[in-house]
Amino acid sequence: MNSAACYHRPESEMAYLYDDGHLHIRFQSAKDDLQKVEVIWGDPYRLLSERWYLNAQPMAQTASSLDKDFYQIAIQPPLKRLAYLFKLTDTQGQVAYYTEHGIFAEGDLSLQIENLYFRLPFLHDRDAFKAPQWVKETVWYQIFPERFANGNPANDPEGTLTWDSQRKPGYKDFFGGDLQGIMDKLDYLSDLGVNGLYLCPIFKASSNHKYDTIDYFDIDPAFGDKKLLKQLITACHQRGIKVMLDAVFNHIGEESPQWQDVLEKGEESRYKDWFHIEQFPPQVTRSKRGHVRATYHMFAQSGNLPKLNTANPEVKAYLLEVAKYWIEVFDIDAWRLDVANEIDHAFWKDFRKVCDAAKKDFYIVGEIWHSAQKWLEGDECHAVMNYAYTDSILSHYLYHQIGLNRMLSQLAEHQQLYREQANQVMFNLPASHDTPRLLHLCGNNKELLKFVLTFIFLQQGSPAVYYGDEVGLTGGADPDCRRCMAWLPENQDLELLAFYKALIAFRKSYADVISFGKRSFELVDEEKGLLSFVIQHGDERLSCIFNEGKTHDIAAEHAIMRQNYINGKLEKHGFLIYQN
Repeated sequence: MNSAACYHRPESEMAYLYDDGHLHIRFQSAKDDLQKVEVIWGDPYRLLSERWYLNAQPMAQTASSLDKDFYQIAIQPPLKRLAYLFKLTDTQGQVAYYTEHGIFAEGDLSLQIENLYFRLPFLHDRDAFKAPQWVKETVWYQIFPERFANGNPANDPEGTLTWDSQRKPGYKDFFGGDLQGIMDKLDYLSDLGVNGLYLCPIFKASSNHKYDTIDYFDIDPAFGDKKLLKQLITACHQRGIKVMLDAVFNHIGEESPQWQDVLEKGEESRYKDWFHIEQFPPQVTRSKRGHVRATYHMFAQSGNLPKLNTANPEVKAYLLEVAKYWIEVFDIDAWRLDVANEIDHAFWKDFRKVCDAAKKDFYIVGEIWHSAQKWLEGDECHAVMNYAYTDSILSHYLYHQIGLNRMLSQLAEHQQLYREQANQVMFNLPASHDTPRLLHLCGNNKELLKFVLTFIFLQQGSPAVYYGDEVGLTGGADPDCRRCMAWLPENQDLELLAFYKALIAFRKSYADVISFGKRSFELVDEEKGLLSFVIQHGDERLSCIFNEGKTHDIAAEHAIMRQNYINGKLEKHGFLIYQN
């Protein structure tokens, strides 16, 4: 037995409340090292009187990576308190016990010793990770407002260019997209089938992207006004569409009155402690190699985006009031948190309390591109923009950096980082305003795009479509990925649009299966590029076959005879999904 590879951590993503008093317990071991993992558990105060130490309950192996196996069990302690340890049986039949004090061979310990057991003294329902149910049934549509639709030319900024979906935009170009444009296209969005809108920042700012906030309490005049936003949100809700706004709390724009006051008054400014200023006067220099240096902290290398000091009580109170204001007055359903990993955890914990108090079932998504365990413990974010997860998919199918088995291994390990509730509401996006578009990444191969997108839509979490992807909009890295939406029929790929509609309808129809179902792999053939897996939830079962190679497989041929729900070509970059 590889005892060094055995691992469990209580009061974490490996032991947590799930729902209705059910507790999920997980265990990790070396791959193919154990033939059985069992849990011995019971009331810590009745260990001897009930002799529950004599009963071992088997755990299910739920996933595997290249070098690890993962086990899980759901139990319901009757008195909301628990003591437990693990009984391990290796492939040679040898038994050992994994306890709070280490691993013991069978015969080297007495199971009647109380302090050997992991303890969960009392399971408080308020400590459970609670995620909004509606997110599991949502397909998001991300809109970069300045580039979606120009509904009111009267509010166009000076120098606005003619709307041209084929023109590659520059960093400072304006095309006149606004809230009225979104309002005008709600029929289109409803017909597409999406039921969640994520809007990049709409608050007053000087740039086209609006991540340089001037006033958090006002709508940018080039986008419209508060009355129009309220009308838009109400119209969305009437159509069953949720609305998520973008909160940029890590930094503020250089034209904000707070920063301008600092620039004017220096150390005498009442706002000097709103920022991280190391030396006065605050200034920026750029080296010959382009490296930016400043006497204050900023976002990335952007001297025009001074970083806010969220530990300052005034800053904190101000931003929390912003969070509450747009929920209570405008009834938004979610916040997306820009660069959430650059702000202190104490701030986000209080932010979560404010949002929960303002609206029931409110959804919070952090922009975190790496593993995010600390933000997903149940008291900060509900989910993150799941770049790390979808990047594993792209790294195999598009970048060809890793093999099929390694991709599946990375996906399994990534999901083990988080509680099941978090996995079920992750914000899964193949591309966004910060990345090249999916069609660009696919080398303009639309069959490959369909292949990858379908695979992503079958993952746990809430999938997202970046505006225009559905009609064949392409573009490289920022700013090219922020082209104007193509509205003229001759500039739209209507066949691709029909595919997106079918895929979105499919994902919504099978939301419960995909969110809650157990996944099992029937075929993983790296040489042929064949992957076959099943998602089972209750009596419903989805069979999924993906062929990235050039050959057919018997399983795929057999599946053709079944009732098809999504049926791509079974040749290269082909897939087949059916219910049986």
